[in-house]
Amino acid sequence: MTTATGVAFGPSISTDIESEVRRALDSRADRLATLGSAAAHAWDLASRCVLGGKLLRPRLLVGAVDALTGSEQRNAEARGPAVRIAAAIELLHFAFLLHDDVIDRDLMRRGRPNFIALLLEEWEEDDGGSASRLHAARSTATLVGDLLLSTAHQIFFREATPGEAGQRLLEALDQAVLESVSGELTDVALSAGRVRPELAEVVEMSRQKTATYSFELPLRSAAILSGRGPEVEALLGQVGDLLGLAYQLQDDLLSVFGEPDDHGKDPYSDLREGKETAVIAIARRSTAWPLIEPHFGAGDLSAAEGAAVRSLLTESGAENDIRALIVELSVNARDLVFTEPDLLGPDMVMLIDDLIETLDGRRS
Repeated sequence: MTTATGVAFGPSISTDIESEVRRALDSRADRLATLGSAAAHAWDLASRCVLGGKLLRPRLLVGAVDALTGSEQRNAEARGPAVRIAAAIELLHFAFLLHDDVIDRDLMRRGRPNFIALLLEEWEEDDGGSASRLHAARSTATLVGDLLLSTAHQIFFREATPGEAGQRLLEALDQAVLESVSGELTDVALSAGRVRPELAEVVEMSRQKTATYSFELPLRSAAILSGRGPEVEALLGQVGDLLGLAYQLQDDLLSVFGEPDDHGKDPYSDLREGKETAVIAIARRSTAWPLIEPHFGAGDLSAAEGAAVRSLLTESGAENDIRALIVELSVNARDLVFTEPDLLGPDMVMLIDDLIETLDGRRS
């Protein structure tokens, strides 16, 4: 059986994916080396930042392919393309992280300096003011993110076989990028006050930003690479949509109520930024909001004030409501899987069940 501690999420999968990511990065580095030192150096620094994450998305894809293929012969045929597409999704993920750090003006990622901050450290002694260096670092992050997006697309196009299956694979990628960018645009509009922060709008923004490329794309890709038809792809896409939204809502909770040592993020950065999350959308409708509002978006929010706001968010019912919604999404995903156990097969059913258990207990 495929379990969360076995085939689907085991170390052998991570090793294969990391090797493929390095190979893709090195191949691009060789071409960039002939085009100029600035591009080559930026790519080298980004390459050192890419690895070190949880590899959730690529491990999900490869684990799902292993669960769906069954026989050793079919598994061997599907494994190579699956690992390469999985590496592409990790590059896509890092591209989105770079763009997100530019948009959110963040200098930390995974509890340590991000790509932008590392550039600033390198350039600290160079000529030019701090504002000029910051602009240059963010511009570099944007351009490297664009190049990573291009690299991910190149891998997908190379692996897409002629015919319907290949077309479905490319369509899954295109939809993931479209929805992720749409979600980010809505997030920007919310922050600028151009869109009303209603709960439904915020939840849909969260779904688009994370669910499509983080869970739906890996699961849809796995179905296609395993030779399964549109029915299996659609079912796994629905499951990925539900679990991806649950994952993003968990992130929103961890950003405010989690332990910084676990998730590596300032617990009050979202509050200081005035980030419109589902937690805030629910709190806006509560009697506690007049007490929260003066501190929401305050760049100089102190730790003591942040702790007070966190307590008010709990008292407003927002924390419990989001936790209940996460449970509901997980239950719905599990119910979907168990309505068609023969269609997916026992290993795939077990993988999704174990994934839900893993997500339910995560702290980072």
